[in-house]
Amino acid sequence: MANWRDTGYGGVVMAIWTLASVPFVVIGILLAVPVLGRRRAFFTIGPLFARGMAWFCHVPFTLQGWERLPESIREGRQSVIFMSNHESQLDPPILVAALPVPAVYLAKKELQYVPFIGWAAWVAGVIFIDRGDRDRAIRSIHDAAQQIRGGKNVVIFPEGTRSRTGQMLPFKKGGFALALEADVPIVPMATVGGFHVLPPRSLRIRPGRFTVLMGDPVHPSDHRDRDALMKEVRTRIENLVAEATISEREALLSEQRGKLSGPDHTQASA
Repeated sequence: MANWRDTGYGGVVMAIWTLASVPFVVIGILLAVPVLGRRRAFFTIGPLFARGMAWFCHVPFTLQGWERLPESIREGRQSVIFMSNHESQLDPPILVAALPVPAVYLAKKELQYVPFIGWAAWVAGVIFIDRGDRDRAIRSIHDAAQQIRGGKNVVIFPEGTRSRTGQMLPFKKGGFALALEADVPIVPMATVGGFHVLPPRSLRIRPGRFTVLMGDPVHPSDHRDRDALMKEVRTRIENLVAEATISEREALLSEQRGKLSGPDHTQASA
């Protein structure tokens, strides 16, 4: 008998549950702020919700390559900019759950006025970028760089939006200008699985697995200019995506072989 999560009805139920639970989670975070403080409240409750969502929707995730990063990054003593490909709306919550150190996102200034989502972003310490005009955008980048140098880890999707085809889009230059300004390492990542689990233009969540694969840090000062830095990071992310995709396929094949060699299959073959 098929798992209910694999049905169209199950996908809708999981999506509705996820959306309906967001206001309650945000209220819980806000109530915890006086006791835990802003960032600790978010990074205590937020990852718990994201892991609960992944469990309920049958979307297991794995983090690979974290142990290869320098100890200063793993322990949170060195702030970094994580850069990843972007396949799905589920990428941000999965990364909140998967990353062992607190990391915030860059977001448009207008997001802070969106009920619940904007409130949670403010509590987390999301860095809001004012894109109203060039001067304000430049000031926002300077402010963001200062916050990163002050110890904030940041996650950036350099494509600027989700891929509609599963293939990486051209990179925007703003994140690399920020990395040069902040002068902190970029950690390239691959986030793979979201294109299947929650495809573009769909609200149905499909059971599936996520793989988050970390690459070696890239130091902006080792590159002659922004374009060279962007090219290097893109190449590394492309390679990581290919590696993570192969890993996902191998894990799926192993899982299918395990089911075929299970008790039911053995009895049927007898």
